[in-house]
Amino acid sequence: MLNNPEGRLRFFRRAADRPPQMRHRRGVYLLPSLFTMGNMWCGYACVVNAMRGDYETAAPFIGFAYLLDALDGRIARLTGAESEFGLQLDSLADVVSFGIAPAVLAYAWGLQPLGRLGWAAGFIFVACAAMRLARFNIQSAGGVDKRYFVGIPSPAAAGVVAATVYFYPSGFDDYRAALPALAVVLVPAVMMVSTIRYRSFKDLDLRSRRPFRVLIVIAVVIVAIWTHPRGVLLALAYAYLASGLIGFGVGRLRRST
Repeated sequence: MLNNPEGRLRFFRRAADRPPQMRHRRGVYLLPSLFTMGNMWCGYACVVNAMRGDYETAAPFIGFAYLLDALDGRIARLTGAESEFGLQLDSLADVVSFGIAPAVLAYAWGLQPLGRLGWAAGFIFVACAAMRLARFNIQSAGGVDKRYFVGIPSPAAAGVVAATVYFYPSGFDDYRAALPALAVVLVPAVMMVSTIRYRSFKDLDLRSRRPFRVLIVIAVVIVAIWTHPRGVLLALAYAYLASGLIGFGVGRLRRST
């Protein structure tokens, strides 16, 4: 090899000397994972601030995690950077941000006065979030209707907890006053493992004949969140939670008539 000039060049070639296409492709695969790690960091930041008792700071981190979780998959599909590693990393990040983080936040905020009952409610939320994510991974590999989720998605369930805490960050110290916190945690937990369908909005087409209506609605929602974040986020979270139940009830009525 020492007498072969090409061999010496290959031996001393550095990673930076590789073709630009290879470096570009490696960067493309890395980009979605950076968003996933940001999602996981938001969940960790929520837990840290919840343990410090700063619920007003902790709750929005779940919202930031939701935005990053929505972006990483779309970026992976747009850049052709989907991989099995990215799928598994995304699921693990979601367990942290939409399972453990909201459960710890809810426990520190309102479940702690309930003692063992609060511990149990928090763990049920984590377990339901993990099962919901596992079921989603299995169903996404098959031929399912992508217009709907089976059970409320874990980010939306975590959003119910985060929006409630953000709306009323004072928390609870009394046992009887803390009882409503059980419903805040257990209702979305049960909805995650239910078979009730929730709209996914993945079929939203901005290239339709009248996209301006959709854009106007999005703009109004952004302005409303910016001006009145606590009330609007709470209304959006509970409206989506109730939408599945309302759709289920309407469907049962139609089948019975």
